Amino acid sequence: MTEILSQDEIDALLTAISTGEVDTTDYSAAKEQKKVKIYDFRRPDKFSKDHIRTLQMMHETFARLTTTALSAQLRALVGVHVASVDQLTYEEFIRSIPNPTTLAVINMDPLKGSAVLEIDPSITFTIIDKLFGGMGEATKISRELTDIELSVMEGIIVRILGNLREAWSNVIDLRPRLGNIETNPQFAQIVPPNDMVVLITLETKVGEVEGMTNLCIPYISIEPVISKLSAQYMYSSIRKGATDENLSVIQKRLETVILPVVAELGEVQISVQEVLRLSVGDVIKLPDTKVGSDMTLKIGGRKKFKCRPGVVSSRMAIKIGERIEEVPDELLISKRSDEDF
Repeated sequence: MTEILSQDEIDALLTAISTGEVDTTDYSAAKEQKKVKIYDFRRPDKFSKDHIRTLQMMHETFARLTTTALSAQLRALVGVHVASVDQLTYEEFIRSIPNPTTLAVINMDPLKGSAVLEIDPSITFTIIDKLFGGMGEATKISRELTDIELSVMEGIIVRILGNLREAWSNVIDLRPRLGNIETNPQFAQIVPPNDMVVLITLETKVGEVEGMTNLCIPYISIEPVISKLSAQYMYSSIRKGATDENLSVIQKRLETVILPVVAELGEVQISVQEVLRLSVGDVIKLPDTKVGSDMTLKIGGRKKFKCRPGVVSSRMAIKIGERIEEVPDELLISKRSDEDF
């Protein structure tokens, strides 16, 4: 809130200036000095602040999905969240990670080039220990993975890549595929050392073990969709979710879904012993089904129509009749409760 001086205060201030009690040094010259920002032409900024912010939002979704997936698979408390999103050269990224480590080369179809997913060795061996039946305790192991351990980590990484596809769904239909896993960072030269990359650092915690998971994506891979990495585009794509075009696409996909169709003649309860005694020619009596009564047609396990059996061109068939309005389970439960009273 701005403070307004009274006339007496203004007079006192002018008197103090005239007697020299107040320093009247002019600070305007200092304000006129231009602020200088250091710019390195060897590593130019490729991503704006808006791009970085959007990438962070996308990969926060990726982190949440990965947390759920790993928690379910490892049967342990897993926490993954975005620590930072930075742009740097690929050489700086390679120098910042340990050797050996778990380095997965990912094909970013339909984008050009590849990305790299690096998992800290402490997290890697904790995951392997949990999947092999161990307690997942912190271990200081520094060695390359065995063939069996590589196979186990491949399954984990493939599951993580499914979450990456969903996180990028508002920007592009990304289809990430695992290429190969390296343990020496020097063997994973996906771009020249001076090329710019975006590094998404994820703080990962499995049980009591903490470590870092890094996702490195080169600028040349993101360049075709760089215009879509903005908050405005993201929010506009979310609002377009209920358009007629999208509804028609969903309808076409649902039309290709296969559902089991079963014509049920009747029901009867028999013991396992009676089933074992059945032989060819035996007759099972259906107490609630009469000769000539309609059969029940179940679609997807739910009763939908009454039907009658028949033959068409020497093939068994059914003729659909009256629709059955199946009572929802919750209404059925409430009805039974009322009858009890």
